[in-house]
Amino acid sequence: MSDARQLRPIDAVLFDFSGTLLSVEPAEEWLRRAATPLGLEFSPAESAELIERLLWAGRPGGPAPSDLTGALVDAYASRDLTPELHRDAYTALMARADLPDPRLAEALYDAMFPPEAWVPYPDAAPVLAALRERGIKVAVVSNIAHDLRPTFDHHGLTRWIDAFVFSYELDAMKPNPKIFHAACEALGVAPERALMVGDTTADAGAVEVGMPVLVLPASPAGAVHGLAAVLALAGA
Repeated sequence: MSDARQLRPIDAVLFDFSGTLLSVEPAEEWLRRAATPLGLEFSPAESAELIERLLWAGRPGGPAPSDLTGALVDAYASRDLTPELHRDAYTALMARADLPDPRLAEALYDAMFPPEAWVPYPDAAPVLAALRERGIKVAVVSNIAHDLRPTFDHHGLTRWIDAFVFSYELDAMKPNPKIFHAACEALGVAPERALMVGDTTADAGAVEVGMPVLVLPASPAGAVHGLAAVLALAGA
């Protein structure tokens, strides 16, 4: 990768959402919040076994599902284009986990939406504030099928965000160049003067529009994520 001197000047930073600025809550909390209203209780051993199956099957906001076949391949690939596709894809994925109650797939899906289901990385707010202080614009660019603004409002992060660009609003998912161009247009910057920060190869697709990219693999909830590297790369 080019060093920070070669990347300057940077006028804007585009951040992915999940696994970049915020992490989905620990899986144990997610399962508890979904199961309790249904009257379902699990022992620690039962919970751990069920979570392992759910992570294999496909948790919203979690790692990519394993062993996809047939229609699930296409469903997962297009999940972030509409709310309906997103719900259908993830409830079908989680149904593969041999759930103890058929109602649990929908409950687990719905449990991902409350803002408290997401945990900002502790270095997210300081880095966003530093970028704002230095006049560097910020956009959140996410493959997502619902509005993330309430989550950013809840965690006090919206004040540092200049634009939100979501795949379901554009009918285009990263790495489609359309979504990166849309973010740059929203910020009024050229792609080569912006930095894309994410955690997947889809985020790295920004190089196709001439944008430098920083990929940081997702960290556990509550862990420092290494976002200070953004300040160095952006010359901030």
